[in-house]
Amino acid sequence: MSQALSTDVLIVGGGIAGLWLNARLRREGYATLLLENATLGGGQSVASQGIIHGGAKYALHGALTGASEAIADMPRRWREAIAGNGEIDLSGVRLLSDAHYLWSPGSLAGNLTSFFASKAVRGRVDQVKGDQLPPALQDRKFKGKVYRLAELVLDVPSLITRLAELSANSLLACKVIEPLHENQQLVGLRVDGREIRAQRIVLSAGSGTAELLTALGLNKPEQQLRPLHMVLAKGPSLKPLYAHCLGGGPKPRVTVTTHPCSDGEWVWYMGGDIAEASGVARSPDEQIQAAQTEMASLLPWIDLSTAKWATFRVDRAEPAQSSLMRPDNAFLADEGALIVGWPTKLALAPDFADRVMASLKRDAIVPAEHPALPELKQPEVAQPIWEHMFA
Repeated sequence: MSQALSTDVLIVGGGIAGLWLNARLRREGYATLLLENATLGGGQSVASQGIIHGGAKYALHGALTGASEAIADMPRRWREAIAGNGEIDLSGVRLLSDAHYLWSPGSLAGNLTSFFASKAVRGRVDQVKGDQLPPALQDRKFKGKVYRLAELVLDVPSLITRLAELSANSLLACKVIEPLHENQQLVGLRVDGREIRAQRIVLSAGSGTAELLTALGLNKPEQQLRPLHMVLAKGPSLKPLYAHCLGGGPKPRVTVTTHPCSDGEWVWYMGGDIAEASGVARSPDEQIQAAQTEMASLLPWIDLSTAKWATFRVDRAEPAQSSLMRPDNAFLADEGALIVGWPTKLALAPDFADRVMASLKRDAIVPAEHPALPELKQPEVAQPIWEHMFA
């Protein structure tokens, strides 16, 4: 049998939330081990558009919400980390855009314009014009309004790679995870037959958390899945665009981010309302047709005739809410040695780590002495979606 291991905190799930938590704990002196049964970041993380939200998009109806306030400080914390002077060191992560934008193809409603100029969002939103516009909107035919958000857009693959580097030898590729009990108490996990004991076990496996809970004989906290049907377009005529296009409702009509491909071309990655309810119900061909019609209407000056199109389905995993509502914050529930959580959004990974750290502090869980880890089988880093969608 493989050598038994021990650690302070055993993390299950190598998405950005688990990797951020792992790096944060190690910086605080804790011994950690992170388990991944597929690829690092290969679930929701690599499917993310990389936007570090600050809450403005949750205020499109003209007032700040719980969601907008909960997430407001995240861009600052991520910027500090990327600059190398934050709670973890993300220096070297590629910044795709220093700002995200709100874009109206026509005129914004008067109350929304007034709201964006109000004290409530001052410092978060500024109107831009002329050569300050995103490259894709710098055309004489563009007649809308654009607001610059104090947010940022990251290259998620480089983020996953950097977080993996910070993990050093604390990552373990695995297949079978089973509970390890002693005196009817959970004291660790049996991983591919190897016993791993820990003071605390954190489940941060996104959509895989429900299956893990079942394996542990638990059915709470309950999980909900919100499906998305994302769209990708690739071509030499595409220009960088990082923006929410405003429609008439409380959600962006379409959210576009632009990503570099290894062959030098750009990929537009499209979410927002187009990827939600109506988009989920469409077939891939129908979804592509809908996106082509939408983008031709919004950006008629950009030639999309030679662009290649694809769609990608992904489920956002979250704690169950009434009517499938989106949680405002990262979520955490704990009982005994087990901590279960969902960050609910890429930007909230620091908030998720805060909640785990608070749980450890409350229970007086401090770093202990453990034998050095042996050489472990490392999980691979997930490849960008656009690389295999257009291979």
